[in-house]
Amino acid sequence: QVQLVESGGGWVQPGGSLRVSCAASGFTFGTYAMSWYRQAPGKERELVAAITHAGRRTTYADSVKDRFTISRDNTKNTVYLQMNSLKPEDTAVYYCSTRVRGTKYWGQGNQVTVSS
Repeated sequence: QVQLVESGGGWVQPGGSLRVSCAASGFTFGTYAMSWYRQAPGKERELVAAITHAGRRTTYADSVKDRFTISRDNTKNTVYLQMNSLKPEDTAVYYCSTRVRGTKYWGQGNQVTVSS
């Protein structure tokens, strides 16, 4: 079955960097777009970034443009989110996601905390 397992979150000071990873299995990874979402306490889950199946096109939320970079390695079935110049408002649980044959799948989520 489809499985998405995130790793790499944690705590960082404002201005710092973190990279979260998502290892996928149970489907043909290289043929599906992938996305990162986040959910902060008391807020709705929001789309942060997305990447097409071959990695040729990416899209970002305005709030993270020029700071975050989504990428993928189809040989490792893994998608990444590099987060630079982190701000306290980036604090959230980060989820990777994909839609396979009409069903939306989510990882378990990974906490990212930005504070001094």
